[in-house]
Amino acid sequence: MSAAVFWLVAAVLLGILEVVSLDFVLIMLAAGALAGAGAAALGAPFIVQAGAAAAVAVLGILAVRPIALKHLKSGPAALTGVDALIGQKATVVEEVTADAGRVKIGGEIWSAQLEDAWDPLSAGSTGTVVAIRGATAIIRPY
Repeated sequence: MSAAVFWLVAAVLLGILEVVSLDFVLIMLAAGALAGAGAAALGAPFIVQAGAAAAVAVLGILAVRPIALKHLKSGPAALTGVDALIGQKATVVEEVTADAGRVKIGGEIWSAQLEDAWDPLSAGSTGTVVAIRGATAIIRPY
């Protein structure tokens, strides 16, 4: 087996293992193996092939991997469940006081209470959801 084929097989295997690990280390080693394959295809001696593979792998791990990880983890956090209701507009269905009331949030009716000692909100007025406690929306005037 020629050296170039050896390096290509190593690159493919490392790439497959990267899919399992998702750590961005093995893919950098695979890139190094591709560099070694390129050097072998150009007829370079094994020491040059290994040097090219090592240089590309180390450069990838030190320079490319941190950037890739940063972009992978920088996506917005998806809010779900009651966490997604915080900050939403609530329309008062029944007068809301510090003790009781009902509001409509995103098409659903919720029991509600005022956040602090605000004046009661009458039916038809709006508020903002500041918290959810159990099945009760805590709101403040909009």
